[in-house]
Parts: sequence; C-alpha cells; structure tokens
Amino acid sequence: MNTIRLNTDYLKQFVSPTELGSIRNEVLQAKKTLLSGSGRGNDFLGWLDLPKDLSPEIVNNIKADVQRISPRASLFVVIGIGGSYLGARAVIEALQSEFASMQSDGSHPYIIYAGHTLSEDYYCQLLKLLDNHDYAVAVISKSGTTTEPAVAFRIIKSHLEKKYGKTDAAGRIIAITDAHRGALHDIAQQEGYRTYVIPDNVGGRFSVLTPVGLLPIAMAGYNIDQLLQGACDMRRLCTESDDLDENPALLYAALRNILYRKGYKVEILENFIPQLKYISEWWKQLYGESEGKEGKGILPHSLSFTTDLHSMGQYVQEGERLMFETVLSLEKPQGKVEIPADEKNLDGINYLLGKSLTEINLNAEIGTILAHNDGGVPVLRILLPTVDEYTLGQLIYFFEFACGVSGYTLGVNPFDQPGVEAYKKNMFRLLGKPGYGSN
Repeated sequence: MNTIRLNTDYLKQFVSPTELGSIRNEVLQAKKTLLSGSGRGNDFLGWLDLPKDLSPEIVNNIKADVQRISPRASLFVVIGIGGSYLGARAVIEALQSEFASMQSDGSHPYIIYAGHTLSEDYYCQLLKLLDNHDYAVAVISKSGTTTEPAVAFRIIKSHLEKKYGKTDAAGRIIAITDAHRGALHDIAQQEGYRTYVIPDNVGGRFSVLTPVGLLPIAMAGYNIDQLLQGACDMRRLCTESDDLDENPALLYAALRNILYRKGYKVEILENFIPQLKYISEWWKQLYGESEGKEGKGILPHSLSFTTDLHSMGQYVQEGERLMFETVLSLEKPQGKVEIPADEKNLDGINYLLGKSLTEINLNAEIGTILAHNDGGVPVLRILLPTVDEYTLGQLIYFFEFACGVSGYTLGVNPFDQPGVEAYKKNMFRLLGKPGYGSN
C-alpha cells in the first residue's frame, strides 16, 4: 500500500520517547473503547466500517445517477452545511484544477454550493448564474429543518420549478436524508425525488464516505471506488495494528494529546499547495466539534503556505508559544514548471535556473519548519504520496479514526456536539420562531 506516513523529525526536541511510551496505554485503551463501542457516543460509530461495508448497490446507484444527470446539467448545486458538504467539497477541490470553472469539458457538471450561508448577495448572484445554465440539485439534511440549507432549498426549488416545470424539476433533485422521518424525507416522498439515506449511526462530520460525500464527488467526475479503497486500506491499518510506529492514526492521537498536556492548545493544519484548503476546512469541523467541549480541546486552525507566511507567519514565528503545526506535505506533484532564464536578472532569481517549482516549494516548506522549530513550535508532517482519490480516501479515514481515539484519550465524547444549538436558540428567538419566546 502506497500509504500516507507521519514524519516526526521536527518533534524530537518537544516530545521524548519516554513521554510517548507513557501515553501509549491510554491511547490503546481509547482505541479499544472505540472499536468495542463501549464509550460515550457509541451510537454514532457507523463510519468505522463504512469503507468495507458500504453496499455495492449504493455505489452503483450513484454511478447511474451521475450518468442520468450529467447530460442534462452543466452545474450541480450541493445544498448542505457543515458535514453535509465540507467533506465532498474537500475531496472535489483537492482533485480538480484550480481553474476548473473555466475548463469544463462538459462530461460532468461543475459543482457549486449552497445552504452554507445566509448571505442575500450570495443567493442573488447564484440565482443569476442558474438563470443561464442547466442544473440539478442534491439537498443534504437529516432533518430538513436546519435553517441554512432549508432556506437555500426553498429558494432553489422554487427557481428550478419555474425554470423547468414541476415534473422536470423533480427529476433534477436528489435528496439525501433520514430513512424514515424528517421534513426533507417527507418532502422527497411527496414530490417523488430520488433519495439516498444518511445512516442513523453516522454523524455529519463523519459522513463523507456515505452518499453525502460520494454522490457529489462522483458527479464531479472522480473515482469513488478508489476513494473507498484508500479508506478501506487505511481502516485495516488503523484497526489491526497496536504499534504506534506502524499505525499513523494512533501516533497522531498520542502526539496531539502529549502536546496539549504540555500547553500547546492550538493545532495549525498547514499545506503548501492551495488545493488542500478545503481538506483543512473539513478537518477543522471534524476536530472542533469532536473535541471542543467540557472546557477542553485543541483549537483547530489552518494556514495555506507560502501565502500565509506573508500574513500570519510573523505570529507563528514569534507570537505566544501556544501552537503546534501539522503540515500536509506532498511528495509527488502531478505537474512540473521550471524557472526560465532571464539575461538581465533584474529580479535576482537566476540562481533558481533549472529548478522546478516543486523543489523550490519543498525548500520553502523545510525552511519554514526549521525556522518555526527554532522559534519554539513543534511541527509534525503528514506525508502524502500524491493527491488522488486513493490517497484522499486514506487521509479521510486516518483523520476520522485518529479523531475518535484522540477524543477518548482527551476524556470527551467525540461524537456529540451539544454546543452547536446555542446560537440557534437565540437566532430563532430574534426571528420570532414560534416556541422560542419574543424578541
């Protein structure tokens, strides 16, 4: 297996072998708790076996829907918020060209997103775009009543029906929702929409390997079989090995908790290639919602280098010593661009002649790590062989499994999120929703 690996060379001055040995039993107990289903939140462990147990019928149905929709739509609108769209967006944006919106060959629709904001200007611009393109929709919500996607779906459903008529519009809508209950389930049944089920035992932030993520990823033209295979192979490694040197998820969970106990309360997930930006956004939700509770938890943050070296780099280098860094490091980029010659050399970079941007970027990465290490920042690297569906499947499962182990090691329930309801109660009261008091 061409697997992702952890490089701990730049942690040696911050984490000793003794400290790693001391936490090993805690981490193995957390793993046992996770796999046995004996811990808090054990009714949301369906993601553990998803890569190997997902029904082939579901995968085939997704592929059939892609074949049905693709000739009819140049745009595919994914309506969802949080885990209902972040995982799919992370994979799609990691795989597609930075300029995909201007390079579509028409074989698959271009994926756009709604339901993740309440900005009026966003929807004004979106509706103008949809006026001029054929499109279809996936609406993703267990309940169908979450405000942001519910508002978006009502707006877009109305537009779709006016544009195509009610019958044609219904054939352009796919609902991914609860199997038995909820507003979206009921609407889908009444309107005759194509539906997929969000499993009851899989929380939103762990749902990327269900139809929630697989349908949009396949609709964008990517290989979900390889995505699932990568996750399946990583699952085998994560579940079968108790050796921290062989099991990257256990090692990552152990190192995070050691650093947290030593006062490093912020983890910055960094990349040196911009297409991984939304991997960081999905990761932030995964770890923020899973560990940030009971007055505990590492604050997940992200930066894109070298861009953010010219903004946040100063703070990381010399600010308060409260963070550690995890770098997503790419070993094999797909393209190659070399620095051309310039006789006048007014910009002074002729010393880079013949070097590829990959070589320059890697040296920028290592130079940054060395500088931050000297500044007192622990740095862990996650080495990605390449960016493809198989590697991203590994990365997704690696982060999910490590999250469960890390949360149990921290002493929290990694699978609930009681705090996300607090803002909603105030918002509903201010908007005058029945049952929430007056404003």
